[in-house]
Amino acid sequence: MTGRLDRLAGRVAVVGSGLAGLVTALRLSPQPVVLLTRAGLGAESSSGWAQGGIAACLGADDTPDLHLADTLAAGDGLSDRRTAASIIDEAPAVIVMLETLGVRFDRGPDGLLLLGLEAAHSRRRIVHVEGDGSGAAIVRALVAAVLETPSITVLEGVEVRRLLMTDGTLSGLVCATGGGAAFLATHRVVLATGGLGGLYDATTNPTGNYGQGVMLAARAGADLADMEFVQFHPTALDTARRPLALVSEAVRGDGAILVNEKGERFLASQPGAELAPRDMVARAVSAEIARGGRVFLDARNALGEDFARRFPTIANLCRNEGIDAARECIPVRPAAHYHMGGVAADLQGRTSVEGLWVVGEAASTGLHGANRLASNSLLEAAVTGMWAAQDIAGTSAGTAGSSLPACALPPADLSMIRPIVSRHLGVLRNADSIQSAIAGLLPHVEGEGPSADPAIVALSIAVFAWLRRESRGAHARTDFPLRLASTERRKLTIDAILDVAQGIASHSPAQSA
Repeated sequence: MTGRLDRLAGRVAVVGSGLAGLVTALRLSPQPVVLLTRAGLGAESSSGWAQGGIAACLGADDTPDLHLADTLAAGDGLSDRRTAASIIDEAPAVIVMLETLGVRFDRGPDGLLLLGLEAAHSRRRIVHVEGDGSGAAIVRALVAAVLETPSITVLEGVEVRRLLMTDGTLSGLVCATGGGAAFLATHRVVLATGGLGGLYDATTNPTGNYGQGVMLAARAGADLADMEFVQFHPTALDTARRPLALVSEAVRGDGAILVNEKGERFLASQPGAELAPRDMVARAVSAEIARGGRVFLDARNALGEDFARRFPTIANLCRNEGIDAARECIPVRPAAHYHMGGVAADLQGRTSVEGLWVVGEAASTGLHGANRLASNSLLEAAVTGMWAAQDIAGTSAGTAGSSLPACALPPADLSMIRPIVSRHLGVLRNADSIQSAIAGLLPHVEGEGPSADPAIVALSIAVFAWLRRESRGAHARTDFPLRLASTERRKLTIDAILDVAQGIASHSPAQSA
């Protein structure tokens, strides 16, 4: 295996095969690309599990300015306006680009795109594929396109464990393969590794996704941004299944309501009710559960017998759990769903490390701010993949170094990290819980054992959460419930994060404040 990686030296390396990685590789054609994925091509990615579609202002009553206003409102004061406007403006072009790659979006009898409504959108602008199977259908089409592109070499079953830095310069990837460790020499790397929901017990993400891109970039010295903002989807199917199945926001967009075990519609007085921004709905659902209650999604009146036609994937998921969504209420709970933070990246995906680009959920571009607007994630993944490819196309391969002996690195072990994160860094946080998280995580980071890699990501969330002493968007602190009049995004390196963590661990919350 090492010899084969040597023959690929100097090519652009794209790590991850979700929507962002697939688009990046395809848009780089005909430039030679190595696409590395630890699972099968397109597998174990949140993109493939997305039930929602792509937000694009295509309706006669819609404009980019309206989409931007909705995005900024959901971002709760932390979205970067220029970034958001630029990405939103690309939405129509993204739909055209994906259709040229084989994606077939849902259209009505008149041939026009069907536009759905989701929470916090003021217009119908969600473009779907195969109803609630959008992500899987999009990924299938792009995987087929990748397999037909000669310039893309796909390496499946290869997990990148480290970015190798030589004299402060990115020089390659240290990988784990079925045949042992391997090294790929390259000066150009794109991280498209997805989110970090696997750090939580209750998540809608693939359980192995703990923020590998964040870890890799952090260890290489890159800036991290907005790590505290973890979005919890308010309506995951509340069963023993792991990961939790998602009940798309589009079900509420079609009129389903949330009720507690008493049948009370507890969001009725909330502006927007069930279609309020996700952070507000998640907090309300969490509060009902925290008091010992249960929460259900009631689609009986809104959809009834039409549920299975409109949402076949969700209907099947419910059926597998013995729930008839047309006639019964669906038990739901919040679950870690999306990460607004990540590796700080500009509009071209460039990071603070020369030669390193980050795209999709692993990146923090400023689009989402403190809280992602529904269906903006697949849009961002496609746009950032397009733009990173365009930026990389203007670079040269440089001189690839010879293969270095690849050190054996143990696979990540989340078993001791997940309970800490789930207990202390959930929907509602406070100084005591955050300090407990830091105290529990820091020894794992400093120990450099199998738990160290996921612990680095989790510790970053905790430190950023400690420093943000307000409640904003997806970050809710019960000890700082108010939203500050003014605030800003924060960027830190792993060294700075460790300095803060060590100070917090050695002092009480009051002294650290």
